[in-house]
Amino acid sequence: MTQLKSQRNRTSLSSEGTEELNSRISPWMAKIIYPLGCYLVLPLFFGKIQITGQENIPLHDPVIIAPTHRSRWDAFIVPYAVGRLVSGRDLHFMVTADEVKGLQGWVIRRMGGFPVNTERPQLNSIRHSIKLLKQAQEMLVIFPEGGIFHDHQIHPLKRGVALIALQAETDKSNRRVKILPIAIRYSKLAPTWGTEVKVNIGSPITVADYLSSSLRKSSKTLTIALKESLQKLYKNYEM
Repeated sequence: MTQLKSQRNRTSLSSEGTEELNSRISPWMAKIIYPLGCYLVLPLFFGKIQITGQENIPLHDPVIIAPTHRSRWDAFIVPYAVGRLVSGRDLHFMVTADEVKGLQGWVIRRMGGFPVNTERPQLNSIRHSIKLLKQAQEMLVIFPEGGIFHDHQIHPLKRGVALIALQAETDKSNRRVKILPIAIRYSKLAPTWGTEVKVNIGSPITVADYLSSSLRKSSKTLTIALKESLQKLYKNYEM
């Protein structure tokens, strides 16, 4: 983490929040929520869910899932498209601090979610993300746009995805870190009963290809590559 700390002022990382985070997945909740969501809730609520590109899901490498964010339903659609019933791998979600409050927060934390300040990412969130990527079967979900947008365009991406991926890549492991872009598109800007959904999973981006002597330059280049990939997926996937 020395390299990341030395550049925290230039990458807008906060030095606050040094307590260790926890996002352990509750085995009994996962056994209930995954089948309930995938086989009952989503099929009953949505008119049709079409998924392409599941062959692109990395089954072994450390991976950051980077989806577009158009609805709170995305938190259910992503596990439906790439989660344990498809890939055999559990998902951990980086979510905003407001989403881990109350009953909703209780469930999110026990299903692998942990909070982050999207305006000033704290070091504990970064450390926890890297720790998850070092674990063999964990996949980390980060919505790179940083918020929900009810439209059909790709918004400026936060550089946190690239920074975390690059820092995890410097672990000197033989396992290469990947970023998996996913475009989620709803037939209605605000999904209601019967809305159709299309999910397009792109080719994984190999983070090692973007390493350079400058973390700032590498993160900028990698962020641009991710945005271009999401734009391509989105434009080629009209409803």
